[in-house]
Amino acid sequence: MIGNDIVDISEAKQSSNWERPRFLDKLFTPREQQLIKNSDNLFLMVWRLWSMKESAYKLYTQLNPSRFYNPKQFECEINDSEGEVIYKDFRCYLKTKTTSQYIMSEARLDVKDMISESIKLDDSSPKNQSEAVKNKLFSRIAEHYIILKKDLKLIKSEFGIPEVYYNSKKLNISISISHHGNCGAYGILQV
Repeated sequence: MIGNDIVDISEAKQSSNWERPRFLDKLFTPREQQLIKNSDNLFLMVWRLWSMKESAYKLYTQLNPSRFYNPKQFECEINDSEGEVIYKDFRCYLKTKTTSQYIMSEARLDVKDMISESIKLDDSSPKNQSEAVKNKLFSRIAEHYIILKKDLKLIKSEFGIPEVYYNSKKLNISISISHHGNCGAYGILQV
C-alpha cells in the first residue's frame, strides 16, 4: 500500500498563512517545529513535513479505514530525501522530491520501488484536475500491465480510498493520487 501528496509551491506561497500565530503548534510536534526552525528554508520544510503527514495519513487509512484529522499525531523523521512517519504503532517510509515547482512525498510500508509521476495541470477546477491525474494514472497502468485503458475504472471506498478495477475485477495494485494548485501526482505499487 502507498500514499502520496503533492504541494504546489506557488499555490502554497499565495494561499497559505503558515506564519500566523499557533499554526505550527496545531500541526507539528515540538521536534518537527525544531526541524522547521533549524531549516535553511522554513517555508519548504513546513510544506515538506505537511506533505509527508498527508502521504502517511493516506497510507494509514488504507490499513485502518476511517476518516479523522490529527496531523500533529503523525510525527515525521527526516534523513535527506527519505524519512519515516510514526503514528501510534504505525510506521511508514517516505521519499520526498522537491523541485522549484512542487514538493512530492510518497509513503510505503516497506522500502520498495513504485511507479510515480508528477503532472503539470492546466485547469484550475478540482474536478478536472482529478480527472487529468486519473487519466494519466490509467494510461500508465494500461501501458505497464498491457491492458486496455478504456476498461479501467476507479472506485472509491466509503472512506475515499481509491481502487482500480479492470473489467469489473479489482487489480492487485495500490494507488494514490493527489493534486494541489497546478500540480498533480500519482503512485502505483504492485501488491
